[in-house]
Amino acid sequence: MDLIIIGAGPAGIQAGIHAARAKVSVVIIGKLNDSAMHGAHVENYFGIPGKTDGSDILRTGLEQARSFGAEYLEENVIGIERSASGFAVRTENGSSVTSKAMILASGVSRKKLNVPGEKELFGKGVSYCAACDCNFYKGKRVAVIGDGSEAAASAELMTSYASAVYWVSKGTEASEHMISKAKSAGAEMIKAKLERIIGKEKVTSVKLSDGSEISVDGVFIELGARSSSDLAMDVDVIPNTDGTIKVDDRCRTSAAGVYACGDVTGKPWQIAKAAGQGAVAGMNAAAYVKGDPSGDE
Repeated sequence: MDLIIIGAGPAGIQAGIHAARAKVSVVIIGKLNDSAMHGAHVENYFGIPGKTDGSDILRTGLEQARSFGAEYLEENVIGIERSASGFAVRTENGSSVTSKAMILASGVSRKKLNVPGEKELFGKGVSYCAACDCNFYKGKRVAVIGDGSEAAASAELMTSYASAVYWVSKGTEASEHMISKAKSAGAEMIKAKLERIIGKEKVTSVKLSDGSEISVDGVFIELGARSSSDLAMDVDVIPNTDGTIKVDDRCRTSAAGVYACGDVTGKPWQIAKAAGQGAVAGMNAAAYVKGDPSGDE
């Protein structure tokens, strides 16, 4: 594959349309319902009169990308590695796709649980990124909260650092492959809902909906799929302190062959901006894989 686009929102799909039209092989990996545009009412986008369902625009855009030759893989990405040909992307079902270049377009927003103690203890044991903070919990006890693939991957990861890992899930939505990996690594699954994070100067325990209280040093809230800013660190692109990724006017990041577009590059968080950057990223990434000097320096 020439180009992998991570994210199936307006930025990723628009990038796929432009890259596929440039006659490079493209695969878009992501889920439409993970996009902030999914289910939203759109009424301020060029050429769309009145209110329109964002989900319809996403589906139409994806069909456009496919019509130009782009492939679509409806899975979440759990990790990226450098490969001999460029990059290897791992998905929640155990697949691996390699490419010469990639575009990060899966957004940056962090979903919160909004439970007591979450806001107060953020940075004092509460984290939204296991891959970022795993080193701080060597030999400690942690709880990973979430139902999807990101929670499963984080639970598996933390077993390599923490002395005990509790994966708290009220209804697991991760693939069987990811669940099996987390369990095999030693994560203990608890079917319950997190009700409260307890502590004063730091996290000391969590209260669950089954009435139990578990002593932990850290709580990783991992809801949904890994964001672009999380994945960027896998390829040595360090996000800004606000979680955004710095790009130039060609949507290039600091790593050769890695582009980013959409919400992850910062405000304004608007469809028009996402689509515009998607077009820029798609064209320049296509030029890069073709060896065109205008695609990278």
